[in-house]
Amino acid sequence: MDNLALILSAIEEKTAKNKSLLIAIDGPCASGKSTLGARIAAHFNCPLFHMDDFFLQPEQRTPQRLSEAGGNVDSERFLNDVLTPLSLGNDVTYRPWLCRDGKLGEEISVPTTALAVVEGCYALRPDLRDFFGLKIFLRAPLSLRLARIEARNGAVCLDRFQSVWIPLEDTYFRLCEVAQCCDLVLDTPLSFS
Repeated sequence: MDNLALILSAIEEKTAKNKSLLIAIDGPCASGKSTLGARIAAHFNCPLFHMDDFFLQPEQRTPQRLSEAGGNVDSERFLNDVLTPLSLGNDVTYRPWLCRDGKLGEEISVPTTALAVVEGCYALRPDLRDFFGLKIFLRAPLSLRLARIEARNGAVCLDRFQSVWIPLEDTYFRLCEVAQCCDLVLDTPLSFS
């Protein structure tokens, strides 16, 4: 069974037992989380939420906050704006963080559904993970990830990823035991046949 079939089977098994299901896809940068999330969302015609939309705003990036394992995301805003409404069966309204613009974007409204996907590093912080009925962790070789980052973000951003973001992610994965809490741990590149 290929990876996508394995994931879809796990989703169908979980949704057969539960009225609603929230799926988390976590893992290091450039491991394929966005691609997998988009495929699942398209297959089930369900909403996809991106943790990138909840990165800290500049004034929140204090040394104390960044020293926390998984502290590089506005988990409070994500919890209040997305996870709590979804868990209560309510519509979701939030403003995504626009990294390139350095500000919050226009408000987005998402009607409630029985199935939703969240993709991105920090989705499975200990304070968030109990909301998810299916937890997926993606792994990929560092060399592949670095090549993907350089191709999509350029050499300047690659340096920033290597010096700042990847070490923060690695600390989060290790201290929060993210892969260990997951139902599925998959290596990429994923096979989608």
